[in-house]
Amino acid sequence: MNKLKTISIAAALAVAGITSATAQSAKTNPWEGAYGQLAIGYGVFTPSLGNGVVAAIGGTSTATNVNSVKTGLGNVVGGYNFSIDQNYLIGVGASYYPGASSTANGTLNVITAGGVTASTTVASYNIHNLYNVFLSPGYALDKDRLAYAKLGYTGSTIGISSPTIPYSTINLTGATVGFGYKQMISPTLYAIGEVNYASYSTTTASVTTTSGAVISSVPAKGTGTDFLIGIGYRF
Repeated sequence: MNKLKTISIAAALAVAGITSATAQSAKTNPWEGAYGQLAIGYGVFTPSLGNGVVAAIGGTSTATNVNSVKTGLGNVVGGYNFSIDQNYLIGVGASYYPGASSTANGTLNVITAGGVTASTTVASYNIHNLYNVFLSPGYALDKDRLAYAKLGYTGSTIGISSPTIPYSTINLTGATVGFGYKQMISPTLYAIGEVNYASYSTTTASVTTTSGAVISSVPAKGTGTDFLIGIGYRF
């Protein structure tokens, strides 16, 4: 009898211990924790280039008929969601878009101080080294559905070349906002749909032509939008 009583007490304590450990390890919000995801999609980047200075001839440069980049793209993301309560979270993360975009063209004109067009060249450009670090406030609709926003800092590199301009780069940085939705499709895998918008601040760029002429003080900025779908893993 004493043996049976001892076993019963031990079993009860074991169950209590397991229950307590489970309660302590249970997440306040099912979306709390680390995650990683891969996505593909479509993006548009629209540049804006102002007039530059061509000191050698006392003239200026202008950019005309500059087309937007329209491209397919891929996206890799890693992050962590911190639980505020059973519905609200705040996340931190970083994303990177590997590879380079497709190219687009624009016309660069060099104009003398007297207003005469000295040269015209068609230049091509693309976007690469695109990254983003962000905060992500979210709302868990339930254990399988999450809606969220993104606020962050973004950067990218524009590569430019033409018959008269050796390959040159311009680095842009700015702010980004986004909205997305995640839907669980297994205990750990989820599907994602997301849209992001970036506004790049004005920076000053310079290029040197094959003849040695320097085109300087060119104000450059731009905006970008992408639409993504993909799959992620919730740890």
